Amino acid sequence: MDEMRRFRRALVAWAAGGAGASAAADEARRLAGGGVRTVVLVEGSSDQVALEALAARHGRDLAAQGVAVVPLGGATNIGRFLDVCGPEGLGLPLAGLCDIGEERHFRRHLERVGLGSALTRAGLEALGFHLCVADLEDELIRALGPEGVQQVIEAQGETRPFRTFQGQPAQRERPVEHQLRRFMGTHSGRKALYAQAMVEHLDLARVPRPLERLLAHV
Repeated sequence: MDEMRRFRRALVAWAAGGAGASAAADEARRLAGGGVRTVVLVEGSSDQVALEALAARHGRDLAAQGVAVVPLGGATNIGRFLDVCGPEGLGLPLAGLCDIGEERHFRRHLERVGLGSALTRAGLEALGFHLCVADLEDELIRALGPEGVQQVIEAQGETRPFRTFQGQPAQRERPVEHQLRRFMGTHSGRKALYAQAMVEHLDLARVPRPLERLLAHV
């Protein structure tokens, strides 16, 4: 296991608390001293793989550059991760990505740990925290367009399952953009699979703004 992956695992265990938290904190501190320069806090694994895939398209290896992209396992966990990564923990520079519906959690905890006060959306962006309008899948679907996303689905060999999904009574009358977004959440791991695949198919002139700005920040 490479050091960045070990750092992420230690950070998650530290943030989770419990019997192993103290040892995990020691491990995270040791590994952070080996070259971690920024921690990027994202809601889930699909956000992580999308950011790393976009970096790769620009010839960047984030881990090699000391950028640890850490999935929170849900936006409501942001407070615990800010406690261990922020000023009272590792004291590392931070950035992040979240859905607009979870903005309040990020804003409240960033202010709580002393990383701003009365933060506006522009203030969050200045700190390096960027917001997706609905979620990252929605951003990528709009950037590629429905036809482009269906080409990605075809390349994954999943056109037939998608057509079957479209034919379900609950989906028939919904816009194709909604169907595409829901389809990506139907199986475990599918969101991450399609986050990477859609980024790899993107025209780099049409990268969603929050993803583009976050990569530029780090």
